[in-house]
Amino acid sequence: MGGRVKEPRPLGPGAIDLLIEAQASTPVYAAAQQAVEGLPVDVCVQPWSGRKKRLFVADMDSTIINVECLDELADFARVKEQVAAITERAMRGELEFEGALRERVAMLKGLDLGSLQQCYDERVRLNPGAKTLVDTMAANRARCVLVSGGFTFFTQRVAQAAGFHAQRANTLAEDGDMLAGTVGEPILGREAKLAALKDEAEALGIPLSDTLAIGDGANDLAMIDAAGLGIAYRAKPVVAEQADARIDHADLTAVLYFQGYRTEEFVS
Repeated sequence: MGGRVKEPRPLGPGAIDLLIEAQASTPVYAAAQQAVEGLPVDVCVQPWSGRKKRLFVADMDSTIINVECLDELADFARVKEQVAAITERAMRGELEFEGALRERVAMLKGLDLGSLQQCYDERVRLNPGAKTLVDTMAANRARCVLVSGGFTFFTQRVAQAAGFHAQRANTLAEDGDMLAGTVGEPILGREAKLAALKDEAEALGIPLSDTLAIGDGANDLAMIDAAGLGIAYRAKPVVAEQADARIDHADLTAVLYFQGYRTEEFVS
């Protein structure tokens, strides 16, 4: 792997740290990925020191939670197939996010506001490991922020359920007791997510090297690229290829293992 293993250190069930002497991380990561090819193993290669980050910024839909909320709302409006197709293209980076969001929200015009709560109650679940991840980082004095291209109706509830300190998202305009089919401007997209990461880091007085960002879609790429550790979670190919690490198999507690936390340090 381009280096010598000095210190294998078990972190928990199925998780292990390997301290490797090497001149550069890229060849080590490539060799490690090749070594586990075809196996249900996730790998992260990074400097040994400074791994426990002080700022955690996370995408919501299909990262912290199990669904794309907009697609599920579209199901209540009986336009899920059309909306989900646009969502998929946008998350793959084939469509400009802001325009794709406006187009999808327009299809929800006239949907009863009660459908939002019903959607949250019936469809939205925290992904495995999400609450343990947030609670553990928060207990270790890291600030945890949920930043979504979705909607505040959902981020407010998910942030509270998972234990995030703050949340940022878009707003759905209302027309009486129905959705108006428009979204508040300016839209929180790719650049706004990056700005959120930078703003939060500046407020804490920490460098971006001391931050961690995770997401799955193209609108997460800028913050993933800028963060000290950028992680792709069950991500689209364009994201998985550019992230520092990817989680394709484990649950979200892998983010803790990547930072060197042991299982006995987890807060749950």
